[in-house]
Amino acid sequence: MLQVNIVGIGPGNPELLTAAARRAIEKSNILIGDKRMLAAFNSAGKSLYHTIKTSEIVEVLQKAKASDEAAVLVSGDVGFFSLAKTISGKLPECNCTRYCGISSLVYFASKLEMSWDDVKIVSMHGRCQNLVAAVAHNPKVFSLTGGDNSPQKLCQILCDHGLGQVRVYVGENLSYPEEKLTCGTAEEISKLQFPSLSVMMLLNDEAVNFEYAVHGLADDLFMRSKVPMTKQEVRSVSMSKLQPKATDIIYDIGAGTGSCSIELALLATKGRVYAFERNPVAVELLGKNKELFAVENLEVIAGEALENIKGMPAPDCVFVGGSGGDLQEMLDIIYSKNSACRVVINAITIETLGEVSSYYNRHKDYELEIVNVFAARSKKLGNYNLMMAQNPVYVMTALKKEE
Repeated sequence: MLQVNIVGIGPGNPELLTAAARRAIEKSNILIGDKRMLAAFNSAGKSLYHTIKTSEIVEVLQKAKASDEAAVLVSGDVGFFSLAKTISGKLPECNCTRYCGISSLVYFASKLEMSWDDVKIVSMHGRCQNLVAAVAHNPKVFSLTGGDNSPQKLCQILCDHGLGQVRVYVGENLSYPEEKLTCGTAEEISKLQFPSLSVMMLLNDEAVNFEYAVHGLADDLFMRSKVPMTKQEVRSVSMSKLQPKATDIIYDIGAGTGSCSIELALLATKGRVYAFERNPVAVELLGKNKELFAVENLEVIAGEALENIKGMPAPDCVFVGGSGGDLQEMLDIIYSKNSACRVVINAITIETLGEVSSYYNRHKDYELEIVNVFAARSKKLGNYNLMMAQNPVYVMTALKKEE
């Protein structure tokens, strides 16, 4: 059986290799990795393959003889946003051994003379994660950068969300002779130029923790106007019925002030929320609440939802707070994208209740549950509390029957 050594070479300087990693490379007669990685090692008598593409690596190893021994060189540590995760699962006929290396986080923190056990880790290298929320809610954040997400671009996004004074350290070419460390505010860093493939440490002394043990945030946390808003009690029940997952793609149709959109974005931290709203006043308010809660994974879509949802990614779940009379056609589009999509519809009129019931009576693959939520809030009158009834709301949940 072919022996495959997956070796974390650290930031890149060979002097930072562990002794075990160095021995694994020396005894391997096949070396695979980026051209810059391989250039640092003695290649005498070895077959070299310059690639970091999983498919090409697998192809090379499949053609190797059982008597060979191969070393796949990966940057950093094999357990930290590493190519090792992808490679290992595709080599069932090989004996794979991992050799750890120094990650960019560990190396960078040592250069900054800073601890890293309390850091929030985010990768913006070829990924779409909510860096704004991470920085807004955590005093110390480490981020990988890469691709379109350069340090200057990411810092400009922070500035756009009112985080321009956050202290930022940027590391370039770590461990190499041309290594460079730069410190400044996010606003200052946004005006400079850096290699796309860098790392950042972001320190926010004014971080505010919005992590709640329950959903159903208090209404007065949101910016308000005359735009309709799903109140706390109904919102809490609706979120419970929708059951969003952290990685979900979510639609909020008829988003209003954005109270549900915000809660969904806070719950789907690794997903994305699309808030559809046609009222210009509500769209402006949505943007203000998005900035207030620093939820970068929330995208506000202005205009008619019926047209706009057609070009959107397939949703995992959908919350409908208002449909503008196009509900049934919207549901058809949603289910054409994902027949197993979880749907929760709120309504205050019996006409909408009837429309939803009629739709699911014709679509027997789905189970419709209807809950009528009544709530009353106290109002102070002298020394007494009067209970003021809120509008009753129908919370309708549709799930595919096998779900």
